[in-house]
Amino acid sequence: MLNKLLIIITVQKIAFDRLIFLFNLTIIFTFSLLPICLPATALLRQHHETPNVLRYHAQDSLKDRDGNTWQVVLFPDNSQSVTTTYYLRLVGFPGVNSFIHPQSLEILTSQGKIFSATDAYAQSAPAANVGQYDLTSVIPQLPAKGSLKLAVPLQDNRELAVKIPDEVLEEWQLLTQEIEVNNKGSTQGLSIDFES
Repeated sequence: MLNKLLIIITVQKIAFDRLIFLFNLTIIFTFSLLPICLPATALLRQHHETPNVLRYHAQDSLKDRDGNTWQVVLFPDNSQSVTTTYYLRLVGFPGVNSFIHPQSLEILTSQGKIFSATDAYAQSAPAANVGQYDLTSVIPQLPAKGSLKLAVPLQDNRELAVKIPDEVLEEWQLLTQEIEVNNKGSTQGLSIDFES
């Protein structure tokens, strides 16, 4: 009788241990998928260009197809003329990725259209891991919905391939629309002048 009781307890302990193992495996699997499943968070940010002028830009942290994280920043610049120029800056981790300058940025829409943006750092870049591209002529042609794929050659026969999700594309459109609305009456772009 005692042997039967020990066998039943042992079988129940083995079954309980297996259940705990499967539960832990499920938790690990679920949390490992979170970085893949969660959408990128789109956010308009502000910074002081000068002590009295506040500017806005779109900045997102996105992973390329190799799993490397990139800062993707769309920002306006009207310091050289009355019209606004839109630049897209891509910043990778130093020492991991290096741009080849000059190289155009290729932009592929989810509808299959291909655009090209010129390298703003064709002459010199502030660092090897920084690329900047003039998107002024491309922005008005981008679709209202969908995603984009950015591609540009890197050193060591590699290519940067980053997907721009729909949320980020909508953020870019919000930024450019607000700037264009504010530009109709001002040459300051989307800014808040604290001295006014």
